[in-house]
Amino acid sequence: MQQNITAFADEFGNNSFDFESQGTHFIVATIICKNENLEKLRNDIDLIRKQHGFQTGEMKSSGVAQNHSRRKRILADIAKLDITIYAVIVDKTKLNGKGFAIKKSFYKYLNNLVYKELYRTFPKLELHVDEHGGNDFMREFKKYVEKNHEMNLFSGAEFNIQNSKQSYFIQIADFVAGTLGYIFDENKKSEHSSDFQELLRPRIASLNFFPNDYSFKELEETNLDENFDPNIASVCHQRIKTFLATEKGTDQQKVDQINFLKLLLLFQRANIKNRYISTKEIFSHLNQSRHEILKQEYFRSKVVGNLRDNGILIASGRDGYKIPSSSRDLDSFINLGKRIVLPMLNRITEAREAIKLATGNELDILDKEIFQELRKLIDK
Repeated sequence: MQQNITAFADEFGNNSFDFESQGTHFIVATIICKNENLEKLRNDIDLIRKQHGFQTGEMKSSGVAQNHSRRKRILADIAKLDITIYAVIVDKTKLNGKGFAIKKSFYKYLNNLVYKELYRTFPKLELHVDEHGGNDFMREFKKYVEKNHEMNLFSGAEFNIQNSKQSYFIQIADFVAGTLGYIFDENKKSEHSSDFQELLRPRIASLNFFPNDYSFKELEETNLDENFDPNIASVCHQRIKTFLATEKGTDQQKVDQINFLKLLLLFQRANIKNRYISTKEIFSHLNQSRHEILKQEYFRSKVVGNLRDNGILIASGRDGYKIPSSSRDLDSFINLGKRIVLPMLNRITEAREAIKLATGNELDILDKEIFQELRKLIDK
């Protein structure tokens, strides 16, 4: 039986893509402790607060700021605590799709990502976060989990909220998140960054960097969908990776296709059960890098349709698009095509028969050279 544990999370960074003034990374740091050790941990944190001059106020990373020697002294004591550090580190400069600059899209992607990474690693977890002050992401994350958390999938997991002013544990999460910012964010890095990382190393269980070169092995290992079929998923994943490795953005259509596939890969990695991405959400991303707004017909025929003509397997349905990873995904794509193709073939057949009847079989509307493939199909 898995050990009962409690986690406390806080964030560093924001959704801004103004990298020079607002930073290059967004980080969610989680401090994890066994429930049986929580009381001792609280007392140990209280001692650290007193030793480092936080008797009255919060112990926050921003309060220490660039006083690097003080930060090192505090980290040396944090490294002695009976905790585990687990963090998700997002390099915003590598997020394909300018639509991530939209706060709603950015947080939706991060909500999916953090939720999946935390709960697949800790299926029984009581999570406390800070919704105080400027912690916009944590407030949105709380709403996301309350809406999407499936008790039958993660039985026994809970999601609670605490304010950092009343939680010494969350103050440690804040300090660690801020320190990770001083280690990885390009605007915060210094000659002290390696020292910070070395001090935290004994307590770090996992640092998960996104995005990176997403391999199929990682997709398979992080899968949470009971319908996942590795054979189907592997073929679809490899064809997309091959297309992205060989195609160049020589014109707008190719650029749209490349950006669309990169977006599908990003969301496949983040989504808890590889859900569909709505057309509206896809357009909000692709339109950020276009002078003209995407048209539905162009997207369906020149982007999705042309990719399919080139052997890229893309599942689609009423909920949007996704990379197929199960036979159910392919069934959805085929059923959608069937609803379009069969009625149209029937209409063409009816029109053809009506004209042949009216002209005594002298006129076959499918007799032209350009219709020969269609004629063979209907004749069969």
